[in-house]
Amino acid sequence: MTSDYILILSREFNLRPEQIKAVIELLDAGNTIPFIARYRKEATGSLDDQVLREVSERLEYLRNLDKRREEISKALTEQGVMTEELGEAIAGAATLSELEDIYRPYRPKRRTRATIAKERGLEPLANWLMLQAGKEDPMEKAREFTNPEKEIPDAESALAGARDIIAETVSDDANLRKEIRGILTREGILVSKGAKEEDSVYSNYYDYREPVRSMAAHRILAVNRGEREEFLKVAIEAPDEKILGEIRQAYVRGNSPSSAQVAEACDDAWSRLLFPSLEREIRNELTDRANVSAIKVFSDNLHQLLMQPPIKGKVTLGVDPGFRTGCKLAVIDENGKVLDTGVGYFTLPGMENRKAEAARLIKGFVKKYGITAIAIGNGTASRESEQFIVSLLPEMPGVAYIIVSEAGASVYSASKLAAEEFPDFDVTQRSAVSIARRMQDPLAELVKIDPKAIGVGQYQHDLKQNELTAALDGVVEQCVNRVGVEVSTASAALLSHVAGIGPALAKNIVAYREENGIPSRAALKKVPKLGPRAFEQCAGFLRVRDSKNPLDATAVHPESYDAAKTVLAALGYDSKDIRSGIADAVIRPKYGSPPDP
Repeated sequence: MTSDYILILSREFNLRPEQIKAVIELLDAGNTIPFIARYRKEATGSLDDQVLREVSERLEYLRNLDKRREEISKALTEQGVMTEELGEAIAGAATLSELEDIYRPYRPKRRTRATIAKERGLEPLANWLMLQAGKEDPMEKAREFTNPEKEIPDAESALAGARDIIAETVSDDANLRKEIRGILTREGILVSKGAKEEDSVYSNYYDYREPVRSMAAHRILAVNRGEREEFLKVAIEAPDEKILGEIRQAYVRGNSPSSAQVAEACDDAWSRLLFPSLEREIRNELTDRANVSAIKVFSDNLHQLLMQPPIKGKVTLGVDPGFRTGCKLAVIDENGKVLDTGVGYFTLPGMENRKAEAARLIKGFVKKYGITAIAIGNGTASRESEQFIVSLLPEMPGVAYIIVSEAGASVYSASKLAAEEFPDFDVTQRSAVSIARRMQDPLAELVKIDPKAIGVGQYQHDLKQNELTAALDGVVEQCVNRVGVEVSTASAALLSHVAGIGPALAKNIVAYREENGIPSRAALKKVPKLGPRAFEQCAGFLRVRDSKNPLDATAVHPESYDAAKTVLAALGYDSKDIRSGIADAVIRPKYGSPPDP
């Protein structure tokens, strides 16, 4: 089966089969995408992390498709209805929806009008009608099936039950459903009407029409929300006559009295069964399409936010603006350590005494700690805070300020992580610290916040939360591993996003660091539960500030693998260490693969 995946993926992504084969093998071996992207370039042909992620997601879909294929085949075999034709159809299904269409006639159903009619013994009448042969009056034939005890009092009741059976047969036709679904997708019109007379944010959609095929993601999500909040009634307008023509062409033959009964059943199948079902499917497909598009917007925006260039090496004053409760102030050093906190009242009009007091407090912080940067949150009272800080700059030479997004700062400041980090601070003091740190290192600070709380997209709560979470976590992982992490200072929240390191292992690293320090990457091997596999995955993404660190020692730029190996061996690393994690982390990307032993 893996060979099938290789062929499919190489064709879809326009990649060589050997590249796809290598990616599948590396993923199945438990390697992380960041590790594969950076340290297995020679195997994958230098595929970047985005392509690897897309290949991984598509591979998972294909495997789930095959799993469902096996489940359906097993169910049909157990029912005793599996045929060679069915097996070929199941094997040839390219999507989950095609598979479900094939399985639909055999799926255990709740009691329907058709199943009730079958229980009453009307299936032979339905089969006779489907033959559409001869000129015999269906009413006369139906009288043979009347049975008051089975609630079939007359011939018309018998014909109605037979038509129900035919309608369900038509509705369960996989090929017909596929064809009609295509027509609806190409020619259907989404129509929304105002369900309430009152004005609302959805007023633009109170009398709205747009082809299904061209609906933009944000309009799909807006219409869905308006419908959910009962401001809109939404439906798909179908080309009924065209579709009815297709159904009748598939099932109605000739012009006999029985054909008229079958045509009536076809009309019922469309209006009662097919259209409602396919309308739901099309609406779901629209929502899925909008979901993918919206998640991509979230992901792109989050990537830009996380990859903002840091402003390091500055003692910083963080300002969390406010009116009634004042502006919370926090001083942090170049490494993000909190030096002091305070509150300044300078955003409300009047209160000159308090403004003068706040000015003295801020200027005192600047003088005492050597502050050279001020980070002001962009929330409520941000403009007033900026005006006040600007008025003080002439008296604080060498100090500059910047406006910082505080999206999600309140979420972080009230989180369990913030409480563990600053147990003696209230939420507003934690927020001021976070604002200051966001200026110094946006990535290191923002990874502490659930990506969904940062506010980098629209209709967040309307999206599939599992898919949104997975996508945003992937962006965080991509950014963290692209930049790398200073293991001697990184928080557990930041370390948890490094390839091969999860939340539990990140806490172990921090605990070991606080007790023993981490003078080199090799010291990571002593961290509890950080085994050789995890070390191999994470080593290349961690930086250690130590002149004795063997990976820093290779920064003397030896010109070959042998020269680098000599440096590492002199520092006490044996050939096994050099060939595994160290070679992967430094030597391979710089000098190529090591020679065979």
